[in-house]
Amino acid sequence: MKRWLVLLFGCLACVAQAAEPLPKADADARMQWFKDAKFGVFIHWGIYAVDGIDESWSFFNGYISHDDYLRQLQGFTANRYEPQQWAKLIKQSGARYAVLTTKHHDGVALWDAKQGITTKKDTPARRDLVGPFVDALRKQDLKVGLYYSLIDWSYPDYDGFLRDKKRYEVKDDPRRWARFVDFYQGQLKELSQRYDPDLYWFDGDWEHSAEEWQADKVRAMLLARNPDTILNSRLTGRGDYATPEQGVPIVKPADQYWELCLTMNDSWGYQPNDRAYKTPNQLIRVLADTISLGGNLLLDIGPRADGTIPEEQVAVLKEMGRWTSKHAEAIYGSEAGIPKDHYYGPSALSKDKTLLYLFLDGKPNGPVLVKGLKNKVHRSWVVGNGTKLKSTVLGKAYWSQVPGLLYIDVPEAVLDPQVTVIALLLDGPVDLYREEIKAIESN
Repeated sequence: MKRWLVLLFGCLACVAQAAEPLPKADADARMQWFKDAKFGVFIHWGIYAVDGIDESWSFFNGYISHDDYLRQLQGFTANRYEPQQWAKLIKQSGARYAVLTTKHHDGVALWDAKQGITTKKDTPARRDLVGPFVDALRKQDLKVGLYYSLIDWSYPDYDGFLRDKKRYEVKDDPRRWARFVDFYQGQLKELSQRYDPDLYWFDGDWEHSAEEWQADKVRAMLLARNPDTILNSRLTGRGDYATPEQGVPIVKPADQYWELCLTMNDSWGYQPNDRAYKTPNQLIRVLADTISLGGNLLLDIGPRADGTIPEEQVAVLKEMGRWTSKHAEAIYGSEAGIPKDHYYGPSALSKDKTLLYLFLDGKPNGPVLVKGLKNKVHRSWVVGNGTKLKSTVLGKAYWSQVPGLLYIDVPEAVLDPQVTVIALLLDGPVDLYREEIKAIESN
């Protein structure tokens, strides 16, 4: 008995130690690959692709019965699923990581989980769909992200079921809730031990408190297995980065690390009737905006039930790849740009802040303008093209500290069909004039 108590308290001490926040320098080093990546691909794949309906929410909101929703299990074949081709396309897109839905709120696991509904035992696919994709990503030198919903509206021991109907209240049946907690944490252990992902993308935390989810324990458990793994914020705030959704931030988010997740059309999963696709130009501009604010873009695709990716989505990813390949130096490893009151558009900076990148949206009607730049510009050129550009400073009085207006001539012949990027080599780290301009009293 005494030995058992010693072991118990030792294990608890290990968990408590693992849950302690890392020193800032260590945390920054752990997050560096994510900060540098800038672009990732989200993949919503599940039985909801069979009928092309909303993932999980379609039965939760009463648009279809739960029984009818689960009948889609029989149509989920994955018979044309080629994970190696998925990974090659993601690599070609310029993304540096991908996140796959291993289980959405409907409770259908895409791997051969020990409990619950799985593609291995409950669909014609009859196999683990996660493992081959993880292997394919790593062969392409891409980081592996696994989405996991804490919610499971199909599991009998989960309290939630439909929007207007719950199975039970946790306070009335804590033992039943404890069984569910053991179940979901067991699934996370499986994902951790089998696939050891670089990133966990949680969802669904809004239905319960951190204490009910045992969020601190979950974080400690996953980091004990791999101290370098990253968790998103949807573990009741126990994660490493924020996840704004669908709306491009207007102002820079307060969190040091963040990622915008965005659909190509209006749906996360495959819905053939949803033709509201954003154009490559619109999505590239969104990517430029997120880079300018120091964040990442996680762009979603929704494969069909057979495992093929819709042609519209393939085309978008390929054009994203053309643009990111051409402008790689202004994307990967860059820092947030200068405020938009200095330049009317997105921008980025090199790590040492001596290179200023300007994202030029559309065709300018005249020279590109940068205001309040105190630095001298040694050289300016078109990224991915190399064409040197003429720049001129106007309105700079020799006796004033106020910088002049920097004008850069950009010939139409060098414009990219989507978004052009201009590089400015500065005489030192970027230095901006941010003072109030007052009346001249002596010159």
